[in-house]
Amino acid sequence: ADQSTINAGNGKAVDDIKVGVLMLNLGGPEKTQDVEGFLYNLFADPDIIRLPPPLAPLQSLIALVISKRRAPKSIAAYESIGGGSPILKYSNEQADLIAESLLERYNLPVKTYIGMRYWYPFTEEALEEIQNDGINALVIVPLYPQFSISTSGSSLRILQEEFAKRRDLWGEGFGFQNKKITHTVVPSWYDRPGYVKAMAGIIQKELDSFTDNEIEEQLKTNKIGKHVLFSAHGVPQSYIEAGDPYQKQIVQCVEGIKNMLPSEEEGVQVHLSYQSRVGPIEWLRPYTDDVLPDLGEDGVKNLVVVPISFVSEHIETLEEIDIEYRELAEESGISNWRRAPALNTDSIFIDDMADMVVEALNQPSLSVTEACVANNVGLVNLDDVDEVSSAGVGGVGANDDLSLQASLKGEADERFYGRFAIVAIVLALLAENLS
Repeated sequence: ADQSTINAGNGKAVDDIKVGVLMLNLGGPEKTQDVEGFLYNLFADPDIIRLPPPLAPLQSLIALVISKRRAPKSIAAYESIGGGSPILKYSNEQADLIAESLLERYNLPVKTYIGMRYWYPFTEEALEEIQNDGINALVIVPLYPQFSISTSGSSLRILQEEFAKRRDLWGEGFGFQNKKITHTVVPSWYDRPGYVKAMAGIIQKELDSFTDNEIEEQLKTNKIGKHVLFSAHGVPQSYIEAGDPYQKQIVQCVEGIKNMLPSEEEGVQVHLSYQSRVGPIEWLRPYTDDVLPDLGEDGVKNLVVVPISFVSEHIETLEEIDIEYRELAEESGISNWRRAPALNTDSIFIDDMADMVVEALNQPSLSVTEACVANNVGLVNLDDVDEVSSAGVGGVGANDDLSLQASLKGEADERFYGRFAIVAIVLALLAENLS
């Protein structure tokens, strides 16, 4: 396959197509001086702290209070991993390698861009660069395998707001005055064979590192010689009840990877837990910091911990898992700790991402609006826009208009209860930070 495989559509010559790939991620402070600003952006996001409408004007104030009071603790955490987050470094490397793979394996020249949600380079900066470079076919790929309203959804919501402001630029397809940038979104990719294979490969490498003596010792206290714990980032249970597909996708993802690993009969048992909860309300269970002591009580000594929600190292792998959870595990008797690395620049993963871009260019498009509605991202402010055009890449799906308001109204009641529950988090955080 090469560039000629792209369906230009709408009469635009293939040679005139300039393909861009926008990769969306969380972002992170590169130095400790950035931490407070990063935290402010995080807590100011209504997809992280979802306030009911009467309290929405307090969002910035709440974010300011929490970020100032939590900054010292967060700075200490970043100092423990070298003074800053490596997430931008890994994201840039992934972007460069995906572009190389597309050129070498498909003869498809693309320009890649990184759009971070909470720190530089922000998504808005990436969009400006895309416009300046003359890109006219854009594939949008959140670097989160599983979709959650609080991760991929938040990043897509920013795109939706920007696109709604500039309908003259982000429009219906290649044939409309040759001015508009057409796009498609890959909202989740947790079940791609290449991704699953890459994850299974890095886990198997850690499983193979256990010695015969370590396995024999464990069999004295537990009937299975090796254990794997997938630790996924948690979200409040209320998000799931409001329609967030995250938990279902996590379970399906873990099951797919598990099927490529040795079975319990072959000496490997798999577990799933959720990390990073805050506040007093119910989050997805079981919690990682509960599961680790339970495994210790069950006589588990040989454990591989897998960060399943992340494709690059950052604070929640390097500090929360590698330092906090490892200490808890060792205190619980889990003496032979292993941690599977994030995928980072794994070659199987990179090539699969490149394959995914090519497939997205040749399949019916999914616009940002459609991705938001399909995944219950309901905080999009489109009061001034009656209809939002569904853009297409390769001219497929480029001429349909998607009426958004009716879809959002159908979810209003569920979102209200989800937002109401989040007030408990806000009050707890304020009480903690003001005490």
